[in-house]
Amino acid sequence: MDYSKSGSAKQGKNTPRHSEHNAKGSEKNPFGKTETKAELLARMKAAAEARKGK
Repeated sequence: MDYSKSGSAKQGKNTPRHSEHNAKGSEKNPFGKTETKAELLARMKAAAEARKGK
């Protein structure tokens, strides 16, 4: 008897259920774009100031 044909269908292998809004290679997060530490710190400080201003 061929047991491989019994049971439910196999689920798709390693496929996401939806696409992320900031996935690699998208418009918001293109490939090859690396942020320097100074840019990261500036962005974090700006976010902290925006939160503090509320």
